Formats: sequence, structure tokens, C-alpha cells
Amino acid sequence: MANKPLVYIIYYSMYGHIATLSDSIKAGLEKNHNVDVEVYQVPETLPQEVLEKMGAPPKRDIPIIDVNNLPKADAYIFGVPTRYGFMPAQFKSFWDATGTLWFNGELRGKFAGIFFSTSSQSGGQESTAWTMLPILVHHQISFVPLGYGPVHTHLTKVDEVVGGSPYGAGTVTGSDGSRMPSATELEIAEIQGEKFAETVARFFGSSEPAAAAEPAAAAAPVADSAENPAADASADAKHDHKDAEAAHEDAPAAAATSAAESKPAATESQPSASAAQDPASEEKPGKMKKFLRRISKMF
Repeated sequence: MANKPLVYIIYYSMYGHIATLSDSIKAGLEKNHNVDVEVYQVPETLPQEVLEKMGAPPKRDIPIIDVNNLPKADAYIFGVPTRYGFMPAQFKSFWDATGTLWFNGELRGKFAGIFFSTSSQSGGQESTAWTMLPILVHHQISFVPLGYGPVHTHLTKVDEVVGGSPYGAGTVTGSDGSRMPSATELEIAEIQGEKFAETVARFFGSSEPAAAAEPAAAAAPVADSAENPAADASADAKHDHKDAEAAHEDAPAAAATSAAESKPAATESQPSASAAQDPASEEKPGKMKKFLRRISKMF
């Protein structure tokens, strides 16, 4: 596909769970080769010494997102770990830096998906996505949920712990963070990436069909009416209509004149009868003419 849409994967990962999910998201996005993908991290807000005390491993060598580059992408999938059922401060700081983009409307019409991690199954597998929605709404970014359709059997499993929800893929890390994404959770993430790419590609698509339609649009007007019988027929019909209207307007006057002229002739053909029946019969033709003129003016 020419001019493939560009999708950014943007995540924050302190212990590697979201980073691991992002690999499967990326694999799904690239599966059908219908979008281009770039991966970024949001800036860290904690000092390195604090991260070391928290036991956070070194981060991957992934570029840090520059908010000024966000308008270049057509869509985003955000990887968001949970803090009390909410997005972490690092992501809030990232969004707070997009005020100028919001003011200028530079993210309007973009698409977004979300994946997440929590320490327990009921620790924010849905609410974490909810906390992102107000920001997407203010930027006029359309949220594309995972839904149940393609992953119904995955999300409804009861024989194992499975992260994720209709809002997006997810993983459950355990209270100590020791549990990494399972095979089922990684499969859900890959499916989300694949379906998200299909949606974005279908919406943005390629500009080629629109360009191909231009010659047809340009060829629509016909300069020479001789090559357009339909135009000639339409023009003739308009002239005929005008002639008919003119004839309709002249008809009363013509009828009045004809009647006026025929009346005296009838009177002259029977002079003795008219004179015998009514002495005032000579005045009737004049009154009839006036009557017909009034009627003709009404039309």
C-alpha cells in the first residue's frame, strides 16, 4: 500500500512488563504490512537513584518521544502501567506537555489504542484506560478499543490468570512484580496490534483512489454542445417551454379579439332579426369588447 499510515507505540515501563507487551503489539501492527510503526518511551520523571532504590532495571534503548513529533503520526497505541487504577505520573507529565498541540488542534482526527498492566486482576484493567479517555476526547483523538470479538475466548478464560479487557491488552504482574506477561496475554496483545492496524489502514488508507477519480471529474463538463445530445434536448425543451408560456399569455387576448371581430359579423348577417328583437342590440358589441378586455387583463 502506498502512503501507509504511521503508528507510534508510546509507553512507560518501569519493570519491563509494558515493554514486553509492546513487542507483541508491534508484531501485530506489522503482521499485514499495512502500517508503518515506530516505538517510543515517555520521559522518566524519577531520579535515577530513586529508580535504583525501587529495584527498577535499566530501560531499553528506545528513543524518548518528543511531543512536537506527535502530529507526524496517524495513530498511537499507548502502553500505560497502573498507579492506583490511574495512569502514572510519567504519562500525566507527558500529556501535560501537549498543551500547544491541543490549542492548535494538531492531534484532531488521530486514532489511539491502549494497553496496560496491573498488579492484580481487579487493579485497573479497565479504569486505567478510562483515565486516558478524557485526554483523548479533549484532543479529539478517536479511541479504538480492542473489544471482545477477536479475543472473546482469551478474555473469558477462568482456568488461568489473564490480563486485558475490551479496552485493550493487559497483563497482571503480581504484588511483587515477578509475573511477566503470559503466552495468552501476549497473544491478546498481538491480536490488538493486528486489528488496530486494520482499522487505521482502512480509515486512512491510500490517496491513490482519490487521485484516480480526478480525470473523471475533469472530463465531466462537455465544451461542445454538439457532442452532448442530452444537453441539446434539454435546451430545446426549455425553448419549447418558453414558447408555450408565451402562447398561453397571448391566448386570452387573441381569443378576445377573435370573439370581438366575429360578433359584429354575426350581427350583420341578421340585421332585421336583431333590430326586431332589441333596439339596444347595437350597443352589445361594444359592451362585449370591454368585458373581454377585462378578462384578458386577468390572464
